[in-house]
Amino acid sequence: MKRVFSGVQPTGNIHIGNYLGALKQFVELQDDHDCIYCIVDLHSITVPQDPKALQKSILDVAALYLAVGVDPKKSTVFVQSQVSGHAELAWILMCNSYTGELSRMTQFKQKNRDRESAPAGLFTYPILMAADILLYDTDVVPVGNDQKQHIELTRDIALRVNNTCGKTFVVPEGRFLKAGARVMSLDDPTSKMSKSNENAHSRISLLDDANKIKKSIMKATTDSEGVVRFDVENKPGVSNLLSIYSAFSGTPIEELEKTYAGSGYGDFKKDLVEVVVSNLAPIQERYKEIRESQELLDILKEGAEKANAIARPVLERVHKRFGLGL
Repeated sequence: MKRVFSGVQPTGNIHIGNYLGALKQFVELQDDHDCIYCIVDLHSITVPQDPKALQKSILDVAALYLAVGVDPKKSTVFVQSQVSGHAELAWILMCNSYTGELSRMTQFKQKNRDRESAPAGLFTYPILMAADILLYDTDVVPVGNDQKQHIELTRDIALRVNNTCGKTFVVPEGRFLKAGARVMSLDDPTSKMSKSNENAHSRISLLDDANKIKKSIMKATTDSEGVVRFDVENKPGVSNLLSIYSAFSGTPIEELEKTYAGSGYGDFKKDLVEVVVSNLAPIQERYKEIRESQELLDILKEGAEKANAIARPVLERVHKRFGLGL
């Protein structure tokens, strides 16, 4: 089977954009792929973190992995910092990367906007991401479309090392979202749904209660036309809600347009509330069952042991190619 690697940062509550864009793919892939899923805590410290809050968030995200359907019998689930090979390989790749290619990364430019200087880790974290992927001889990386540049950098680094040192890394392929699958902010449908938005009603988190979900959807930006129609350019708010409805219900957008033809936004939004609440209820129930359990800690410990066993021969191969050690 082809090997899959992906990870999610333990920063803030996971929202439905993360779920539909990444975690749902995780579950779909695990039946016919060798899947490795990581909580990438090393990435989270590129910005200041409260240590206690970070440790809580690590376990929160791990529990949500399992709650949405990631099966530890089929997939390897672990915490990034528990496998030292990530940091070790990142340093080796850093010595084979260039400041020019890192300075062109658009996400760094966005995050560093209006700053005179930034932590070096914020500048070099795409190399850590490359190390995450290459450490496991990964074939496929399921990511959002906004991560294409990072996958291209990973491929460039892998090919550069292979050409210089001989066959060292598997060159991975990205598995990107289908067109229209990106979930946008509820208050500004021209921007991606984000954990960092100060408006709590701009997103729906997987652990939000029914009242919060209802309020966020009913407040969601639409337009004055009053017609439920998919048109991203002219009706971004309604189009975003239709995409969310379709993704959760499995109903094609064209059918939803027919169903709500002649209806206002009120009925459409009320039905969307029910669809989202009913889909998130079993996730929330499973999360509550496992979050404080010993089972969760055991799964992460076993996952780290499995990940280390896979990473070790890759690092040995890298050491040999670069002439490291004795």
